[in-house]
Amino acid sequence: MAMTLRLTDDEQAGLRERAAAEGISLQDAARQAVRAYVAAGQHRDRVSAAARRVIRTHADALERLGQ
Repeated sequence: MAMTLRLTDDEQAGLRERAAAEGISLQDAARQAVRAYVAAGQHRDRVSAAARRVIRTHADALERLGQ
């Protein structure tokens, strides 16, 4: 899928610097950033789901502890 990505001058400069430092294209740097963003969100979702399961499973103990 093709898309247009509009960046501020500072964002573009930062992306260009990182891409150059890593020896990759601007496009590859942007794609890596998107993958990292998606992975971080998925990780937060998994952690939240696990926390809800623990709270639900141990609700009685948490209640006794005053949580």
